[in-house]
Amino acid sequence: MTTGRVLAYGLLGLPLAFAALPVYVHVPRFYAETTGLPLALLGVVLLGARLLDAGIDPWLGWLADRVSRRRMLALALLPFAIGFVALLNPPSASPALWLLASLALTYLGFSAATVAYQAWGADLGHDAGERTRLTAAREGFGLLGVVLAAALPGLLASHLDAGIARLSWVLPPLLLIAAATTFSRVAAGPTVETLSQPLLPSLRRVVADPAFRRLLLVFVANGIAAALPATLFLFFVADVLQLTAASGALLALYFIAGAASLPLWVRAAARHGRVAAWLAAIALSIAAFAGASLLGPGDLWPFAAICLASGLALGADLTLPAAMAADLGERQGQAGACFGVWNFVAKLNLALAAGLSLPLLGSLGYVPGSGAGLPALTFAYALLPLAFKALAGLLLWRWRHFLENIR
Repeated sequence: MTTGRVLAYGLLGLPLAFAALPVYVHVPRFYAETTGLPLALLGVVLLGARLLDAGIDPWLGWLADRVSRRRMLALALLPFAIGFVALLNPPSASPALWLLASLALTYLGFSAATVAYQAWGADLGHDAGERTRLTAAREGFGLLGVVLAAALPGLLASHLDAGIARLSWVLPPLLLIAAATTFSRVAAGPTVETLSQPLLPSLRRVVADPAFRRLLLVFVANGIAAALPATLFLFFVADVLQLTAASGALLALYFIAGAASLPLWVRAAARHGRVAAWLAAIALSIAAFAGASLLGPGDLWPFAAICLASGLALGADLTLPAAMAADLGERQGQAGACFGVWNFVAKLNLALAAGLSLPLLGSLGYVPGSGAGLPALTFAYALLPLAFKALAGLLLWRWRHFLENIR
């Protein structure tokens, strides 16, 4: 497959990830600050919406194996764009209800588009190497979208919350340009036989694969380790480091490092194997994040170094496990169902991170902006993820020979 076609496929990942950063990182603090929602209620709403979102992914994956991937992707983009604009422009009345409804619409469009997009990429790749390149292109453009979403609020307004609200209006034209390019430059790919197997047997077939189960367990532990800091990043930067103005630049640094590392991880995977490369990235992430709990007010440069090093490891986390899942989906002949389960687990991690950590922090006395409960925030942001990252590394090492033979 030509490099131009690979890049054209990956381009649509930019607007999808552009929206994902505000949805998963900015929304908790944005609604807490602008609408005054209590952390406990905010956590419950986020948990409910994200559980609903995660729950529909297996069904969407099943559907993606029975309809045109491209048509499903195109139809999903409209509710995704409308929901995103509504989400970041809440009214003063009934903010909790607005949050739930706009999240549901955004999640529906985003999830359907993502599953169809991932399955389409699995169809386009003829072997493990091509699927790794396609995944890297998708995630590379996705990281560029995340960098834009991290940097633009500070450029669009002097106040972060106003910048986030204006960010919502950037998505529709960005999405239109990227979608037009991808659909015009990338063919449908090989014809995929339409499956007639019912939903539950199809999902049972996915999880019955021992390689998929083991890969999924590693992905779960690694995903929790990423979801906790993602949920609490802005709280930690604002209240522990007291560097709110630098939050956009720090996020941009993290994701730029991730994007820059993608070619290195693709080459490392080709030379040493994907499991060995992923293990190296997990070790780098643990080493980088270990010092975060020691930081305090004004520690900009030490935290920037942590963002840089952990961002380098991010490239492997985004590319290698998803490429391995694509191989398994093609081996089973139902890439849509595989990515439906895969995304269900990824979103369940994020749902639990927000739904459990925010009410827990509230019960331990943490109040955003007050200076109270900071030790609990530091533990949840900086120390707890290390335990899950170490567990992911241990499981991956234990099953390294089994998982490296996925083709």
